[in-house]
Amino acid sequence: MNFPQPVFDANAEGGKDLGNLPEWDLSDLYTSDEAPELASDLEWLETECAAFATDYQGKLDQLDASGLLSAVQRYEQIDVIAGRIMSFAGLRYYQITTDSDRAKFMADCQDKITTFTTPLVFYGLEFNRLDDDHLNTLLAENADLARYKPIFDRMRAMKPYQLSDELEKFLHDQSTVGAAAWNRLFDETTAGLEFEVNGETLNLEATLNLLTEQDRSKREAATHALAKVFQENIKIFSRVHNTLAKEKEIEDRWRNMPTPQTGRHLSNHVEPEVVEALRDAVVAAYPRLSHRYYALKAKWLGLDRMQVWDRNAPLPMESDRIVDWSEATNTVLDAYRSFDPKMAEIAQPFFDKGWIDAAVKPGKAPGAFAHPTVTPVHPYVMLNYLGKPRDVMTLAHELGHGVHQVLAAEQGELLSSTPLTLAETASVFGEMLTFQKLLDGAKTKEERKVLLAGKVEDMINTVVRQIAFYDFECKLHAARAEGELTPDDINALWMSVQAESLGDVFDFAPGYETFWAYIPHFVHSPFYVYAYAFGDGLVNALYAVYAEGDADFQAKYFDMLRAGGSKHHKELLAPFGLDASDPKFWDKGLSMIEGFIDELEAMED
Repeated sequence: MNFPQPVFDANAEGGKDLGNLPEWDLSDLYTSDEAPELASDLEWLETECAAFATDYQGKLDQLDASGLLSAVQRYEQIDVIAGRIMSFAGLRYYQITTDSDRAKFMADCQDKITTFTTPLVFYGLEFNRLDDDHLNTLLAENADLARYKPIFDRMRAMKPYQLSDELEKFLHDQSTVGAAAWNRLFDETTAGLEFEVNGETLNLEATLNLLTEQDRSKREAATHALAKVFQENIKIFSRVHNTLAKEKEIEDRWRNMPTPQTGRHLSNHVEPEVVEALRDAVVAAYPRLSHRYYALKAKWLGLDRMQVWDRNAPLPMESDRIVDWSEATNTVLDAYRSFDPKMAEIAQPFFDKGWIDAAVKPGKAPGAFAHPTVTPVHPYVMLNYLGKPRDVMTLAHELGHGVHQVLAAEQGELLSSTPLTLAETASVFGEMLTFQKLLDGAKTKEERKVLLAGKVEDMINTVVRQIAFYDFECKLHAARAEGELTPDDINALWMSVQAESLGDVFDFAPGYETFWAYIPHFVHSPFYVYAYAFGDGLVNALYAVYAEGDADFQAKYFDMLRAGGSKHHKELLAPFGLDASDPKFWDKGLSMIEGFIDELEAMED
């Protein structure tokens, strides 16, 4: 199968004229799954991994600074080639997850790379056994080696939790039939789901999109269709969650991880107390944020009680106008350009060079993401664009990730990867720029109200909803440690956080208790979700500094994005006078949401 694939009719889903929606051109990675360059890279990878182990296993403690730098750089190049192969295989798969050939190709690539890289398991283990004084001496002798210190620090943070060399190799070898296999089962199951709504057969993305329709009966019908299909597949979803949570508990126990969240905090390079301060600040703010906003929204909708299908309903005065692709592109690029022409310049190739896949297509993975691929290439953005105003904000969000990833690539492969807590910074900031640009252009009170309400809802979904998700995951993993969970057990955990976070104005229709089933973050990246709230709070505080007129803000902002994973959050935020470890920091971000709700309430007078 050669790439590019045949162009899909962008108007096939729902018959809406959205313009010419772009599709990925993956040839910057490889021209096809049979490309000679791909075969050559696989061959090189097998040979180089074996050679790396021959050259360095049992010898790391004997290397001088120059020798250790060579080892690190060789390891980095292996990372680039393996990442390039898996990026290509993964992106092809996400375009049509129901294509068994693509699924097989990705699984085969993963199997080969896992086998090839097994000889490298020694590297991290031996590196963590290096004497601290010895390593510090080497770093002091060689500035190029010292550049990698942030990576070494993260590796050595895992030192208390690493297992024997033999056990680490076993875990590495069995990974393709462990979490990765259950992830694939989840992806293929969700991509293949079909929902009957008013006589029409829709995929998951299109059905979820109906929850933002103006017509309440359509929203209700979509909710019932989702509940019906989730319930029909609940045993599969329950099995996936039970297995992954148990697998994690076993590995955490062997590693002596103090909590299920510890691994995520370590990978995010963030202190547990900072995350807990964020979580506690958001939960304490539920009444001032979500409870208060949804009570206001109920009045706008003319309802005494809200149903779950009203949560993302548009306001009665909101236009149901479809935003075509050209308008969405111009809106986001204009907002980026107003902040700094350089930001729009970095974003432009995404639209011109096949770096975005936008259309909703049969079998395509739901949702949206930005994939950094590898630093010698460029990121790719996936959307499921349906022309809603929220889709424009999603474009702004994912393009922000893309800009961040392009800038961070300057650090090289190992240092470019940004911890999840900071990885949401540019994406949420991109949304804020786009929102403020639209708000400044509002011509009527009603238009301003619709924009403000939409932004508040997005922020509630990013902060309140994600912290509720985090609490759900914490409860799920704690409960699974006590024994197998039935679907009803998981449903009950889900409902315990929903009522608390959304407020008293909501009634929860039968079937809503299964809506945990389709959320991919729980499966792919346990405890990822707090990063969204972290990013939103951080950006709200950052934007307040920008709005106050800091003359050097743009330069400092680009420097922060360029840093990638080379600096701790404390160091990155210091130039802006901000500190995420200060519990009061989170109240600053939450107060921005509160201020928007204040303005909406004032409009009622």
